[in-house]
Amino acid sequence: MDDVRRAVSADQTTERVERPVHQGITPMQWGSDVVASLLRDLDLQYVALVPGSSFRGLHDSIVNHLGNENPQMVVCLHEEHAVTIADGYARVTDKPMAVALHANVGVMHAAMSIYNAWCDRVPMVILGATGPVDAHKRRPWIDWVHTSQDQAAVIRNYIKWDSQPASTEAAVEALLRAHQITTTAPFGPSYICLDVSDQEEKLEREFVLPDATRFLAPELPAPSARATTDLVERIRAARRPVFLMGRMLRGEAEWQRRIELAEATGAAVLTSIHNPSVFPTGHRQHLLPPCGEQRTNAERKLIAEADLIVSFDWMDLAGYLRSCTDQAQSQRPVDCCLVQASLDATLANGWSMDHQALAAVDVNLQVHPDALIEALLHGQEGLASPSDATWNFTGTHWSEKLPDAAPSEVPDRISLGDFALAIRDHATREEDVTFARLPLSWPAAASHFNHPLAYLGKDGGAAVGVGPGHAVGAALALKDSGRLVTAVLGDGDTLMGINALWTAAHMRLPMLIVVANNTSYFNDERHQERVAETRGRPTENKWIGQRITDPVVDICAMAAAQGFDTIGPVTTRAELDAALRAASTTVRAGGRVVIDAAIEEGYANLFGQDG
Repeated sequence: MDDVRRAVSADQTTERVERPVHQGITPMQWGSDVVASLLRDLDLQYVALVPGSSFRGLHDSIVNHLGNENPQMVVCLHEEHAVTIADGYARVTDKPMAVALHANVGVMHAAMSIYNAWCDRVPMVILGATGPVDAHKRRPWIDWVHTSQDQAAVIRNYIKWDSQPASTEAAVEALLRAHQITTTAPFGPSYICLDVSDQEEKLEREFVLPDATRFLAPELPAPSARATTDLVERIRAARRPVFLMGRMLRGEAEWQRRIELAEATGAAVLTSIHNPSVFPTGHRQHLLPPCGEQRTNAERKLIAEADLIVSFDWMDLAGYLRSCTDQAQSQRPVDCCLVQASLDATLANGWSMDHQALAAVDVNLQVHPDALIEALLHGQEGLASPSDATWNFTGTHWSEKLPDAAPSEVPDRISLGDFALAIRDHATREEDVTFARLPLSWPAAASHFNHPLAYLGKDGGAAVGVGPGHAVGAALALKDSGRLVTAVLGDGDTLMGINALWTAAHMRLPMLIVVANNTSYFNDERHQERVAETRGRPTENKWIGQRITDPVVDICAMAAAQGFDTIGPVTTRAELDAALRAASTTVRAGGRVVIDAAIEEGYANLFGQDG
């Protein structure tokens, strides 16, 4: 790869930790010392931020009171990236990072990514700040424009809880509550707005922090014995049960219990490309590729033949099942027993429609899906379905039917099929790859997810520019794991969020970014094409106002400016294969690489129309 461009760096292998001149924890002397100490006691290991004067007291306490360790500051170039990095971190760990946002302007900058984190159902403790609420203490101009009444109103419709404490004592309880609420399932961001005056208050009294371990989240809600017995009987009676495995935990123990449940019951398992990996795609009972944006004939057939469907917090259950039938407007789109296990209804509100359509179910269990599985397995001797169950788990699995190649029809562009096959080869060759993201055009049949951290899902709010930040957050969470963090991003997503990558270079986080670059906002080209067809207008004009050309953006130059090594543009499958191998070697040695891959437009279907 003689076109590799190396980023200038003093050290490609060692994480940079910025330590203050004087280390060690001093007695709490200021209001912000108390808040910083509580962040430490809550084991919030990182706080992502763009520096701002409204939390300058807290900033000083993290540096000079705690020594910038636990929490360690993760410096970002934009508030949106601070939130998306925390989002990516939580996708790996199911644990929150802290985020510090500067005054009202920081909240407004971050609002879109906070909404996306809400839709992702991830835990996150967001620390906002305001100029002095007491107007007599405000500096001219700057404190006034950085102060607003009810600052959380900007984001209240898509956070779980917020508070603006009026004293250091109140800040302690607010932070304990915010942490408890955000880590209680279903997860979601919480927000605390700290008054700059309280942060900079000189403590003239003894202050003792409460034991943070006494304020932890409750255990996951589990089903009653009656509900468990009832569901066991329904599973035993079913001849063709289907398990829809949706939003679930990232732990290996939970992963193994899902496999155990599927094998004990003989159920067919479906997963969604929207959600992180929750079941091995190569397992014989994962009958079809992960479900994507459009239903396949094979999916419709499977759902039609099911006599029991159990949804383990399947996102948009009603919409999915309706799209599998011809009853698009029906409130009961399937003619079999339907069981729903989900806590998501507890987050529904009147502003955001992310709760999706209302599902008509026969058994509605307000429990965590992984707690339900654990309860079912507790009495697994009664779980087995009848011996005449009709699902066929023999023969060649779908994951073994992929073609060897899919040649491009466009000169100097990699076909979408070949691009996906090369990425799949990367995953199977390296084995311990974590895909932080996959692009919108990803063909689900090319998925190879063999671990709960193999894939971290799409962005729940369909936001823009969040992919790079998610990748950085995942790399931060996995920096000592040995896993090869890889994010496959669209060019539009990359360009909107590319300076999030600076944080990865700054912190020496190993990671690989592959840009599926079709130099277009192609999804909207498809929308323009549909509108033109409906109106009898020229579809040939669909590209106008969509293409990212004239000039073509030099993605490699932009990535190099953030401190990444770069390869590309690559224009053939052979070049892409070689680039992936070279990049993997660099990343495993502690480096960071961006590959710019020129791909054709469209969506790949590796199995043809029937999927």
